[in-house]
Amino acid sequence: MKSKSIILAGSLLISLGVITSCEDMLDTTSSLVMFSDDNALDEASDSVYSVIGIINKMQVIADRTVLLGELRGDLVELTANASVDLQELAEFTAGTGNAYNSPSDYYAVINNCNYFLATADTSLTKRNEPVFMKEYAVVKTFRAWTYLQLAIVYEEVPFVTEPILTEEEANKDYPMYNIDSVCNYFIKDLDPYVNTDFPSYGAINNLDSKKFFIPVRVLLGDLCLWAERYMEAAQYYHDYLVLDNYEVTTGTSQVTWSNQVTTFDMMLENYSYQFSSIGNDEVISYIPMESSAAEGVCSELKDVFTSTSNNNYYYQTTPSKKLIELSAAQSNCIVYTNGTTRDTLYAPETNEENALWVGDLRLSSVYSTETVNQYSNSTYSSERQEIGKYVTDHVVLYRRSQIYLRFAEALNRAGFPQSAFAVLKYGLYPSNINQYIAADERAAAGNLLSFSQYSFSASNTLGIHSRGCGNAAANLNYVLPTLATLADSINYVEDLICNENALETSFEGYRFFDLMRMSLHRNDNTYLAGKVAGRKGSSGYDASLYNLLLDKGKWFLPVE
Repeated sequence: MKSKSIILAGSLLISLGVITSCEDMLDTTSSLVMFSDDNALDEASDSVYSVIGIINKMQVIADRTVLLGELRGDLVELTANASVDLQELAEFTAGTGNAYNSPSDYYAVINNCNYFLATADTSLTKRNEPVFMKEYAVVKTFRAWTYLQLAIVYEEVPFVTEPILTEEEANKDYPMYNIDSVCNYFIKDLDPYVNTDFPSYGAINNLDSKKFFIPVRVLLGDLCLWAERYMEAAQYYHDYLVLDNYEVTTGTSQVTWSNQVTTFDMMLENYSYQFSSIGNDEVISYIPMESSAAEGVCSELKDVFTSTSNNNYYYQTTPSKKLIELSAAQSNCIVYTNGTTRDTLYAPETNEENALWVGDLRLSSVYSTETVNQYSNSTYSSERQEIGKYVTDHVVLYRRSQIYLRFAEALNRAGFPQSAFAVLKYGLYPSNINQYIAADERAAAGNLLSFSQYSFSASNTLGIHSRGCGNAAANLNYVLPTLATLADSINYVEDLICNENALETSFEGYRFFDLMRMSLHRNDNTYLAGKVAGRKGSSGYDASLYNLLLDKGKWFLPVE
């Protein structure tokens, strides 16, 4: 241990004062990673403690990020057991007193990041290697990611890049940054670090520490996508996916009907395991949490979405009728092979054994219900639900299928709808790219479609739609039609990507922000408003909610 004493939390309490019209954003008690001597970060071991201290602050906003993104979308509905705070989020009536409306928690992360970046001695070397550079890049990504969350939750926020250590500093007038200005600032700020390696801390609490960190190129892709810099977004995503010796394929995880039967009564499943274990290639980045509340901040998402002993098995939210109907409406096919016989067979549209075993099978893979006999006076619910995407010791930020879908979104908006559709239907590897994307689009896309034949092939790459719909490449019902204009094709493919986001990443906290971003792409508030108002599917359309959400200001949480 170094001679300086390091106090990670609660060591310095700072009362931050009034600032512009959003004073409450910075009017908080914030604890910094502080050092007892000269408050400088100038020893190698400082870096580990500082980064873990910042991650501790990120734990506070981890569950909230998921809830703000999921409950306000169209893929879940609340039950009668939901708390008032959750109901307010879903109904877009949350005020400043809502438990999930606390911008100061984001600034606690940002202020710690600013402190590290201002005080780390980047000239310090060990064996001719810069000691702090890897952590410096990591902290920059933490700060950029947190600012992006702030901007998409609150629309416009005070922008501070220096640590606030005194009341005088807190009382300064800081500029207000919106989504575009936040993104454009951090695109420039992060780009120099695209080739900086992650630090290596080994396993911490049995978790893989390299996944604590956000890949710089992926975050840059997100920032460019929000800023509508589509070519750059596509380039960053592409370069992350094909990086030499670190290539990221889609993998072949899926839930599908067996292609050795014609009765559609046997499934093959290697899909849901991706959510029960983070020791797989699917998970790219996550916020590590504690295993139990007694040890610190653990994720409580299971208590919201799933029946647990903590909630007496009364879950608070459930898949929306819109999601169930969207899943069931998908066409599912297999390529049947039996000796020399080969045919494309389409699964039935109904299933007497399980109503979810129709259309896309991903929902049935991660969601189940059961009824348990209980005494009439039991305090436990007899209706049980499990959504198998949550654990207490981490909250996922990025996984590879999600990154491919973002890549498709960027490609499409950059003017390459065939390429984006190929991500969904075929999978991007050289033979598919040459076969299914027209020569003129391949030429225009250039190296965005450069994938090594040695690293990307049919053995490790799927069209994302095939993860739940069988063999999408063979499905004649899942096609990109010839439309009148390029703009029409782009909107058509974006609708498919929007649906695929729902089928692949439901319950994971991305949905409302995906809808927001696509509405901004189109400059069309009705796109988000119509989706959210239709969360009850065919059972009812919420016209009042639709009219409310036509006002873009209602998409964001209020700040006094």
